[in-house]
Amino acid sequence: MVKRLVRGVDVDRVEQAVTAAERRTSGEIRVALARFYFWGDIERAAGHAFARLHMERTRERNGVLIFMSPWRHRFAVLGDVGIHQKVPAAFWRQVVDRIAAELTAQKDLTAGLVAGVNALGEALAAAFPPKAGDVNELPNRVGS
Repeated sequence: MVKRLVRGVDVDRVEQAVTAAERRTSGEIRVALARFYFWGDIERAAGHAFARLHMERTRERNGVLIFMSPWRHRFAVLGDVGIHQKVPAAFWRQVVDRIAAELTAQKDLTAGLVAGVNALGEALAAAFPPKAGDVNELPNRVGS
């Protein structure tokens, strides 16, 4: 078996976590990794990635992006407007804290991303339960 590693992240494991999380919700989750080493603002870069990956192209505007700069061990979590209408503000802090805790404890980028995806899947399942005939509106592959 060949592992697909991108900048120290086990891409296959992250994509499997996204697929599993999305089975529990009609929400859409994507993970993107910074293409290069940068010193800029992680949230601004995440915003650009959100637009570039067309995260707003969901029927319920319920896409969430975890954007990570593997070299800097920095990340941001951004959600579309539909999610902000249905989840409390504390939701975002909980997801960020879960990713950060895993990164700190395990020193493992993949474990942090998987923990974040799992946290998103749990929370989105309550706000956006799966629907009959639900289709996968955004790819589950790790973007850049």
